[in-house]
Amino acid sequence: MKTRILGQGLEVSEVGLGCMGLTFGYGPAASETDAIHLIRKAYELGITFFDTAEVYSKGLNEQLLGKAVQPFRDKIVIATKFGFKDGDAAKGVDSRPERIKAVVEASLKHLSTDVIDLLYQHRVDPDVPTEEVAGAVKELIQEGKVKHFGMSEAGVQSIRKAHAVVPVTALQSEYSMFWRGPENEILPLLEELGIGFVPFSPLGRGFLTGAIDENTKFDIDDFRNLVPRFTEENRKANQVLVELLRSIAASNNATPAQIALAWLLAQKPFIAPIPGTTKIHRLEENIGAVKISLSSDEWSHINAALEKIKISGERYPAALQARVGK
Repeated sequence: MKTRILGQGLEVSEVGLGCMGLTFGYGPAASETDAIHLIRKAYELGITFFDTAEVYSKGLNEQLLGKAVQPFRDKIVIATKFGFKDGDAAKGVDSRPERIKAVVEASLKHLSTDVIDLLYQHRVDPDVPTEEVAGAVKELIQEGKVKHFGMSEAGVQSIRKAHAVVPVTALQSEYSMFWRGPENEILPLLEELGIGFVPFSPLGRGFLTGAIDENTKFDIDDFRNLVPRFTEENRKANQVLVELLRSIAASNNATPAQIALAWLLAQKPFIAPIPGTTKIHRLEENIGAVKISLSSDEWSHINAALEKIKISGERYPAALQARVGK
């Protein structure tokens, strides 16, 4: 697999692996054996960029990833995140400098490593000045515990403030054919400042694979049960996007998921999406997206078709929506 350069020269595989769903957010956790097998298979297939966070099962996800990558730790990039009280998103945000440093110490132990390659602020904390957050991470970088600083779902002003204190290497936010909000202000800013972009949910939380329709029943613990965009009515309305993907895929010997990921990769050279999965065949399918090559005219045709599609439903429930774009 080819690599891409995020900000500050951080080199990662074109497609990374989001590890959240292995233990958190989408129903029952994968077994440790299956999760480790999947992570190691991802590495065998060329993935060198792995994403986790303290808040994903309160460190369990980090522990799982740390155990899985030990045989090749020095050949990969590990990204993790701080930013929630007691590692619990339900308790709200917490980016106090002392909390950041405590989380990093815990993450280093969970990951069985001596340095975090990319440390994100998971959500902007309105009670802690961004300059203080960036300053705390700068100290951790100077101490050799962290290599790069990133932010997640941050707004333009927060990114600028942080970047003035310590260079921001990457922004991780939702971006896909299913949610194109970053195109308005965020992408131009990242290009201006030389910051990489790491889209999470690049397959629209699974919707763009074509495997979800209005009849799909999610597990009781699945986060999508709370998402307005995933009500039965909106899933039915949004099938028009899936049908577009299916038609493009059919004429390019590909799958809808591969077209959706290839579209992201074609947007900017500093974009490296991190689709997650618990299934080896989906992992292989996602990686196959890097082989999709469409002409600029074909992408223009697709973008024109996308402009005519109005997506129904908000991407977050109101309480979580209030945490993004700050």
